[in-house]
Amino acid sequence: MKTLAFILAFAFSLFSVSCSHAQEPAAFPNAPTVKRLDGSTITAAEIDATVSRAMQNAKVTGVGLAILNDGRVVYLKSYGQRDVSSAKPLTPDSIMSAASFTKVAFAYLVMQLVQDGVIELNKPVYQYLSKPLPELREYKDLAGDHRWKKITPRMLLSHTSGFPNWRRFTPDQELHINFEPGSRYAYSGEGIALLQFVVESATKKSLEDLMREKVFEPLNMTRTSMTWHLSYEENHAEGYDENEQSLGPQRRLIADAAGSMKTTPRDFALFLQAIANGQQLRTDTLNLMLTPQTRIKSKHQFPTLSPEITDENDPIKLSYGLGWGLYSSPYGEAFFKEGHDDGWHNYCVYFRQPKIGMVIMTNSSNGETIYDALLQTLQNNNFTPLEWEGFPRRSASEAQP
Repeated sequence: MKTLAFILAFAFSLFSVSCSHAQEPAAFPNAPTVKRLDGSTITAAEIDATVSRAMQNAKVTGVGLAILNDGRVVYLKSYGQRDVSSAKPLTPDSIMSAASFTKVAFAYLVMQLVQDGVIELNKPVYQYLSKPLPELREYKDLAGDHRWKKITPRMLLSHTSGFPNWRRFTPDQELHINFEPGSRYAYSGEGIALLQFVVESATKKSLEDLMREKVFEPLNMTRTSMTWHLSYEENHAEGYDENEQSLGPQRRLIADAAGSMKTTPRDFALFLQAIANGQQLRTDTLNLMLTPQTRIKSKHQFPTLSPEITDENDPIKLSYGLGWGLYSSPYGEAFFKEGHDDGWHNYCVYFRQPKIGMVIMTNSSNGETIYDALLQTLQNNNFTPLEWEGFPRRSASEAQP
């Protein structure tokens, strides 16, 4: 029966295409110049030369780039290939794996549910469930540690629950609460997975349906979903490893709030634009999402439970909000998110005061090596905490045309 159910789920996922996917994609006219954080500008030709050279130096297969000025997308372009074997170019509408970009789209959904009174940030999550957490098969490891009663949606969104990133990476492959919930930051996919379970229990709807109804359709993200669709076969990117060998696309069939989203450079640019302008969120809800919930003192983001601490990021007030990383700069407050999976490296950052942002999506395991050059050259951004995130620093001159 389980095999039959899986086959049926696979068939439904492939053949179900929501009516929103039939709409025309949003059009963005590319500006001849874009504004950087310091008020200077860079031309479209300089942008193209910068991206192309960075890709060539780092052996990055394809890049989708979006730049926001004044809170709106003013530049959207894709470079390189989505399929090397058949020499197919990457386009702004090519399906790519969002990886952990999924988490901020999910956080946006959760904040709408908070705004509507469906979810309370400080209510212990077990109160949304039909039975105590350790009585559920996925959380039986928590039996005997009563701290599970303290975990709230706020902690899960701000990565302060005490969970590891994923239990499968721990020595005993069991789920443990590793510190007092709410006391410190430690990035956790397990926490997002638990919050997905809570949201589905509270709403009596699937994550796939909720994301479509409250995120993708309202934002005109016409080629985005939580699982694979048949329509994606026509224009999708292959992922490539460090040696530029194809890993294929990710045809994921189960909605996972931590990383299953399929999207395009155009659609995710629309998403960042919506966050920048608080679309569907009241001002107080938007500000709450982007308000620091915990200061970050860890030396690095990964491994998540490392005991190493540092004050190195105090000057930028590195923190975590509800779903987003946060920091300060001479140009005001910024929020950011990275997405990382084999063959897929993505990054986005937005500065709220000058209203300048960027989305970088790559179908390459070398993608993280070009972030710094693009941020420095295209945005004049020397503030993003790339060392903490584990990304290499590069001189902007390496990407200059």
